[in-house]
Amino acid sequence: MSVDAVFRIAGLRKSFGPIQVLGGVSLDLHAGEVTVLMGANGAGKSTLVRVVSGVYARDGGTITLEGKDFAPETPADAMRSGVVTVHQNINDGVVMALDVATNLTLDRLNGAGAKFLFNPRRVRRQAREVADRMGLEISLDAEISELSLADRQMVSIARAMAHEPKVLILDEPTSSLSSAEANRLFSVIDRLRQEGVAILYISHRMSDIRRLADRIICLRDGGISGVFDSKPLDYEGAVNAMLGQKVDLGQVAVKDADRTVFAARDLRIAPGATPFSMELGDGEIVAVTGLVGVGKTALAETLFGHRQPLGGAMTLRGKSYQPRSTGEAIAEGVFLVAKDRADSGIVQDFNIYENMSLPFLSRISRLGVSRRNAERNMARDRIADLGIVCRTERDEMSTLSGGNQQKVMVARWMTQPANLFILDEPFQGVDIAARRDIAAKLRASAAGRATVIFVTELDEALETADRILVMSEHSIVGEHRNADVDIDQLLAEIAGRAQRGAA
Repeated sequence: MSVDAVFRIAGLRKSFGPIQVLGGVSLDLHAGEVTVLMGANGAGKSTLVRVVSGVYARDGGTITLEGKDFAPETPADAMRSGVVTVHQNINDGVVMALDVATNLTLDRLNGAGAKFLFNPRRVRRQAREVADRMGLEISLDAEISELSLADRQMVSIARAMAHEPKVLILDEPTSSLSSAEANRLFSVIDRLRQEGVAILYISHRMSDIRRLADRIICLRDGGISGVFDSKPLDYEGAVNAMLGQKVDLGQVAVKDADRTVFAARDLRIAPGATPFSMELGDGEIVAVTGLVGVGKTALAETLFGHRQPLGGAMTLRGKSYQPRSTGEAIAEGVFLVAKDRADSGIVQDFNIYENMSLPFLSRISRLGVSRRNAERNMARDRIADLGIVCRTERDEMSTLSGGNQQKVMVARWMTQPANLFILDEPFQGVDIAARRDIAAKLRASAAGRATVIFVTELDEALETADRILVMSEHSIVGEHRNADVDIDQLLAEIAGRAQRGAA
């Protein structure tokens, strides 16, 4: 393995007005190595990536690529130099109005030396080459807007790979991918590593980090707080360096519910799926886990009235619960933190307090006029409760880190009392500290409602829930009290190898 410093950052500084975001960051990226960058939300990761990729100009410090000064004025400049970035926001890497083939070849079409005349046959041939190299199993004719988040992410990554980069920066690339898709990406990364590409991999997923990392660099408060390159890598030390404190790895103090808030009997949510039953109790948190595509989001949307069940019955507080719309669900005190905060949660043009109060304007308005003081007071309380990092409740959402945006989405639905609180992948794209802040607040406020979280990562279920339900093929196939869990049995159920009804 080569250890040449292909890419070197020294003393990098960046401020926005009086706020210093990067305060002298120095790090090297080596040819043929995967350097994992860990940092809490707000540590400066996104700003670092944007400076390197030509979105922001640096205020101080130096960046060199293969020993030469590197100062891209635009992302296109960075790509032409061989520094390619796949951003965390999936839609930044694709053009929604175009098909897959055009997206995969778009940079060639717009690049220097591009042919004046558009040749559809050549575009498809080049797109097929890119898709085959990535193992992309998506129709080249499909419109990007019609694809799932995971498929958009794969197209975005494949488009980046087409540049044959010297330096590849991947920001939370597996956040929307299934295990099979993530493994396909890991195989591509292994090949790029063998080809001598220097890779900066930004992730909070310990499974990704253990699988890929040659080195770990931790960023905290705009500076490097730890470098871990001795084998075996000290993962716990890296987490501690990232957070600036010792991580409490203790188990959840499991609560057993004494009253049922929500119940489903013989529920069927997909054609051909096995009906199942479930109960959610007052004061407990239940995690529903399973692989991507097994029906977790379908169940969440059924509970929230976004889609109708194909069979069975539901009750809420002992009464029939048959919401025909999300509005009816909200009126019954059933709230959902949606999976995709960018497309179905956040209104980027609104500030924090406007985003928090949006679903409940009728409750905090008088004669159709919203009461701004009530909105702001409510938002300030939730900002304090969840530790949202901002200046005031009037900050625009676009100024917040991903983890703090997610906290706003959780806080939105905690401004009013709920009977059933549903969270679909609430920890997606947030760091360990933000994840534990959210989990701690959910547990502290759980009394008086039932709470169900849908998660793909097993660690998130084990760290948060009182009970764990396993989904496979749009049905519940296992149930575990979160104390001395039989992990082998749980994993067998997740993988679909366990006998149905063995819970």
